[in-house]
Parts: sequence; C-alpha cells; structure tokens
Amino acid sequence: MKLTHGAWLAVGLLCACQRSPTDGNGGGGPPGVAPAIRVQGNQLVDSAGRVVRLRGVNRSGTEYACAQGWGFFDGPSDSASVAAIAAWKANVVRVPLNETCWLAINGVNPAYAGANYHRAISDYVAQLNRAGMLVILELHWSAPDTVVALRQAPMPDRDHTPEFWHQVAAAYGSNTRVIFDLFNEPFPDNNSDTPEAWRCWRSGGTCSGMTYQAAGMQELVDTIRSTGATNVIMVGGVQYSATLSHWLANKPSDPRNNLAASWHIYNFSWCNAPACWDGAADTVSRQVPLVLGELGQNDRGSGFVTALMDWMDARQGGAGYLGWSWDVWGAALDLISSYDGTPTTYGQTFKTRFSR
Repeated sequence: MKLTHGAWLAVGLLCACQRSPTDGNGGGGPPGVAPAIRVQGNQLVDSAGRVVRLRGVNRSGTEYACAQGWGFFDGPSDSASVAAIAAWKANVVRVPLNETCWLAINGVNPAYAGANYHRAISDYVAQLNRAGMLVILELHWSAPDTVVALRQAPMPDRDHTPEFWHQVAAAYGSNTRVIFDLFNEPFPDNNSDTPEAWRCWRSGGTCSGMTYQAAGMQELVDTIRSTGATNVIMVGGVQYSATLSHWLANKPSDPRNNLAASWHIYNFSWCNAPACWDGAADTVSRQVPLVLGELGQNDRGSGFVTALMDWMDARQGGAGYLGWSWDVWGAALDLISSYDGTPTTYGQTFKTRFSR
C-alpha cells in the first residue's frame, strides 16, 4: 500500500538461526513450527506436498521507522505481540523492508541501519517462524543514487536493489519458511497498464516517466537465484500491483519454477470489481499461485473484503490473502485497536475468516 500515515557477509551469520526445523502440515506445521513452502503447479505446498493456503496480516513499520530515524518497528515486536497475531490463527506475516536501512547507505541513522536493522528483522522472523507462521519479506521503500528511501518508488532501482536482494537472499536462502516479495507496488510508465510499463517491469533500464535506471523483475529473480536461494518469490503486477493483465506474458524466468503472483486490491484500487477479478487475475491463478499480498477496505465495512476472500477461496490457485494492516494508527485500515490483538470491526472480518 502507498502509505500516507505521517508517523510514518555478516548478514548470513545474523540469520543463521533461520535454518529450517522439522517440516509440518500444510496448515502451518505442528505447534510452534512453520512449514517449509514451495510452488507446485498453481498452489503453494509444504515439503510433503500438502496444500498451504496463506491467511495472514501485514505488519507495517519496518519500512519507515528506520528511515525516519526513530526505531525499527512501529509498536511492539516482542513475543506477546507475535502471540497476539498467532491467536488469530494467522499462518503468515508480511514484513516490509527499507532498502537504505538494510544497506546502511545515504546517511540513514546508523542506529537503525545495517547490522542493527538486520538483527531486528532476523529476530522478528525467528519469533514468527517459532510461532508457526511463515514470513514474507518484501521491499517496500527504495530510492536510487544518494536518496534515503522515504516513499514508494515506481520501480526498483539498479543502483541498490540488486545488492539489497543479494544480501537478503544470502541471509534467508536456507529458510524456506521465508518468502521473498520482490517489490511492493510497481507503477512504471506513469502508473499505466501499457506495453512500456510491462517492458520496464520485466527488463528495467531506461523507463518512461522515470529519472533513474530501473532494475527489472527478471534481474532481481536472477540475483536471488545466483545466491543459491530456493525460496518462493512473489512478483506483483503494475498499477500498484493491482493489474495483472500481462503478468503471464512477461513472467520472469525462474530455474526453480518457484514464482507466485502478488496482487494488491482495495475497495478504492484498480480491479476492485468481480468483472475484473474474473479476467486476468483468474487467468493468472490457473497458472501460478495467486497471493493477495494486501487486501483492504477503507470504509470500516466488510462486504468488499469478504467477497474477494470468497472469490479467492473458490479457486485452486487462490493461494491466500493478507489483510492490511496490523497496526494501531487510528485509521480505517487498522485491523486492530490494540497490539494485544483486539480487532477493529474491519479486522474482525479477517479474524473470523482465519478461524474457519
């Protein structure tokens, strides 16, 4: 989501604790163990081939607190806060990352960057995995040249993003309970669904409407696989990941055949009606797992998110959905009113669904 909230390699050693424990069942593994995950056809499965349907939340904060220079998380990240998410029967948490904080570049506060940032993320991932939940690590904020990443960019930058993913993949490549989500919400070619947008999306380089060299999705998949990492990789479409019209035609090549499509839909976004869902999204879901990495409704209601979750559940390739967002901002899209897991009226819809 494009945030507007104003409050807005040692790496491998730091993450050695992420190595995989014993595999569990497709619903999240035995108590306290998240399942190793991979793509099989158009579904996500565990190591025994049992289908895993993702049901979870986005935990925003780690993309902006560090870059703004005041912390790692917005709200608690301790075991009690993780247990509160698990109590909803969630089996996945999406954790947004900041490129400049991870790489400790461009003058970001060193107290919240580099090894310190890596350690905070590693500790949180370990807690989530131990609580039986998968983790999606995604690049949310990035910036080219000497700029600190303080907002959503239209595309990954060739200056830093390949190195970011090289380091993240090296750190977590031994943990297939972690999924990599390449780039939060691409919007190349001035936020259009055009041949140029999709060319830029796949191949990067000089792109219409952008002042920097973009790193394309193929380059980033190649970067991750060059480290030996076998993790599932999620790739969002254009127009803030809402449009999948030419996703299959431009699908990056992956020697592991371990790609999923990421889809972000809100009641106010593109593709917010069943007629659109039945088009490209349905077609994509028949070929690869389709994950609603962000799902939301900003009128404090439930009809929209309920309808789209029903639509996803009715499809073999509907691999799951994650509500936006597990944060207490006093905003319409807060899933909770307290970090003890007390749901808002909007959040109760997700909590009830996860408990089915």
